Amino acid sequence: MNHNSPCSAAFGDPKEINYCAPLKQLISEHPSLLAKMAEFNKMVQAFEADVTIENWNDCIKQLHDKITVFIAELDPHSNREEDVLFEMMVKYIGREGGPIAVMEYEHNTAKLNLKEFMDKSSTILEVNKSISKAEAEDIFRHLKIVYLTLTDHFMKEENILFPMAEQMLSDEEKQQLAEKFSQMA
Repeated sequence: MNHNSPCSAAFGDPKEINYCAPLKQLISEHPSLLAKMAEFNKMVQAFEADVTIENWNDCIKQLHDKITVFIAELDPHSNREEDVLFEMMVKYIGREGGPIAVMEYEHNTAKLNLKEFMDKSSTILEVNKSISKAEAEDIFRHLKIVYLTLTDHFMKEENILFPMAEQMLSDEEKQQLAEKFSQMA
């Protein structure tokens, strides 16, 4: 971590912060999501490197199944952040041009690319149209964007956004955050 960063001076080491339960929950959800992303990214790399693949539809099917499970886990996590945490933080730091704007942009980038992957892969699987390596790689591109975007995004949340939230939200707001999270479960 850059100790000259204004964030490090303001918040200290993120790993030493005693987070409220809702922020701990969001942080605790990252390892499983990161593991799933690493898994699908590794599959994409292996498929692209494999010169023996003849049926690219099988690769798309395998990834489609992995991404379906990933989205089922990612959506509730994202909803807690977008619908509750970001909205609570907006009144302190605004939405335009700051951390919330970046977080929302990255959420939208990931969602758009997940949707593109799912739409394209679902169509291919439904019509059972054989696709070429180039077509498969074009579809894989969406997953690469998701992987790169969210890997970096989680790091920003853990090192900047969550420490900021822990510091700026009042005890009452943290209680509201916990209550709203429990209603979403």
